[in-house]
Amino acid sequence: MQNVMIVGAGKGGTAILEILLESDSFLIDYMIDIDEKAPGILLSRKLGIKTGNDWKRHLHNNIDIVIETTNDSSVFEDIRTNRPERALLIPGSVAFIIAKLFDEKKALIDKLQKEKHKHDLIFNATNDGMVVVDKQGYIILFNRSAERMTEADRKEVIGKHITDVIPGSLLPRTIQTKRMELNREQLLKNGLKIITTRSPLLDENNEVIGAFAVFKDITEVVKLAEEITDLKEIQTMLQAIIQSSDDAISVVDEDGRGILINPAYTRITGLKKEEVIGKPANTDIYEGESMHMRVLQTRRPVRGVNMRLGPMKKDVIVNVAPIIVDNRLKGSVGVIHDVSEIQKLNQELDRARQIIRTLEAKYSFEDIIGESAEMALAVDQARLSAKTPATVLLRGESGTGKELFAHAIHNASERKFNKFLRVNCAAISESLLESELFGYEEGAFSGARRGGKRGLFEEANNGSIFLDEIGELTPNIQAKLLRVLQENEIVRVGGTKPVAINVRVIAATNLNLEKAIAAGTFREDLYFRINRIPIHISPLRERKEDIRQLCVHLIQKINQEYGRSIEGITESAIEKLKQYYWPGNVRELENILGRAIIFMKSNETVMDGQHLPEFLKVNDKLTSYGMSEENVRDGKRLSEILEHYEMEAIKHSLISCQGNKTAAAKQLGISIRNLYYKIEKHHLEKFSMQ
Repeated sequence: MQNVMIVGAGKGGTAILEILLESDSFLIDYMIDIDEKAPGILLSRKLGIKTGNDWKRHLHNNIDIVIETTNDSSVFEDIRTNRPERALLIPGSVAFIIAKLFDEKKALIDKLQKEKHKHDLIFNATNDGMVVVDKQGYIILFNRSAERMTEADRKEVIGKHITDVIPGSLLPRTIQTKRMELNREQLLKNGLKIITTRSPLLDENNEVIGAFAVFKDITEVVKLAEEITDLKEIQTMLQAIIQSSDDAISVVDEDGRGILINPAYTRITGLKKEEVIGKPANTDIYEGESMHMRVLQTRRPVRGVNMRLGPMKKDVIVNVAPIIVDNRLKGSVGVIHDVSEIQKLNQELDRARQIIRTLEAKYSFEDIIGESAEMALAVDQARLSAKTPATVLLRGESGTGKELFAHAIHNASERKFNKFLRVNCAAISESLLESELFGYEEGAFSGARRGGKRGLFEEANNGSIFLDEIGELTPNIQAKLLRVLQENEIVRVGGTKPVAINVRVIAATNLNLEKAIAAGTFREDLYFRINRIPIHISPLRERKEDIRQLCVHLIQKINQEYGRSIEGITESAIEKLKQYYWPGNVRELENILGRAIIFMKSNETVMDGQHLPEFLKVNDKLTSYGMSEENVRDGKRLSEILEHYEMEAIKHSLISCQGNKTAAAKQLGISIRNLYYKIEKHHLEKFSMQ
């Protein structure tokens, strides 16, 4: 916990005090102001925080942070001159920016909560029962109308399987078939007859994530329409139900002319009584044929017909039943259900999901697999870094999970509600990368978009940006990135006006940046900027005790992707995997497990050593490059063995490619720049073309 002194107890200082009080990482030692009645002084006394009117008397070596909010430059300069060397001085301008961002964050959270409350009101206000289940069939939403119809307490049914609450429910079939079922009759265990529409919930990859059902009680309307024989008696008995129903109801005589509608009919179709009563049954049709006329012709009910009605072109589902008195057709009654509101809610839900996907990173620290000391240390360092805005440098070989750590750091930080953008610095050309990172002004170059374009740093404002393979940046881009980190501002390509930004930079590389600095390919000043919090992610060969846990996790993941049901892996297979060198790290492990699962027979449920490829032998590879088993056992350090192995591999590749460095780099799977560096490092110039 860090000790803090706030100098200036006005509005800004009070705001900073309230922010720090919500954090467990800071302890407010003193609140200082020459005005003893300043709001911050009064609040501090109330909270038992020490106060004073002279900061010099209370500034001692135990103070870690001094926040100056007086807006008096002389006070700031005086504190900076006399503060203890270990104390960090934060100017009021930075403090005010933090306070403003905090207020904006709270306002955004309040807005999201209000939107959620609005959707809950709509969900529970509808007269239709609505049930939503996850892909295993367990209830996650259950509205008041569903509670009323099923006579089940909705607080108790959440988390139960749908068939335990509604026996005979076909929502599990909807999840399996991914098919919508419209207007199917169903009898509840309490005797209530309902008509239900079931629909699967699909994600952007067309994978089912659950299902929902919308149903309504049709017991009274259909029973009266089919069983009561006197039309006048029907009108009298149903009048209260019809007038109060949220669903539109229309009744026509034997000639197909309207004789009754309810208020909901006018609301849904936009047609008034004088436009319907006495008029042909097809008056309200905008798209489709009249179901009243079909029922009058066939004397059979129709259910679940999709139509569009009235000048408002409302999407509806229509159920129509004949009215028969003494075996004589007297007319028909139709129940019209408005589904446009549900469609609108589904569209809003899809849009919300898309927004969430763009604002959030996909992984958290819970997704990082491994209990080795090396991985535990890296995770602990990453968790600590998430609590600060400092730049993080993730170091490790390709395939060790650097991007996974970047996602987790963002999701554990205060920026998790803002954007997380990923950039592969090695995959984009220099000219394109500059405009992608920093944006460009209109007319900056041929083909530039009219009005210019925001860069990724501007898009990620108040969020995080992950710069993968940062060691591959050219000197020009390195210089611009250094300005971003120093000044917290960017200048678009072709522009002159700086744009202020607030972005958390997370960088990653598999190169030795210290050697790149010595070789002149990486700026030393940029290195010191990005290396504030270095986190080393060990290669898989140095933490082989994690292989078992990784295999269990990866097999489950591959099962879902390939539709397999592999239950586990044997000890002999684990031991075989532990003997391999794993140059491709976790990415290579996933590739090998996936390949093994593909070729396993359908009746095999446990992976064994025989399913793994035979090339998983370290000694054969070492011998092919001149490293016998005796050389490995002679007591040399692992770093010395790896250096020798790297030199022999590069030499062998250069010889096989007849000195062509481009072909050798492609064969080795490294960049040409990295190859040049390694040739100079191992003094292999004689094996490359001059």
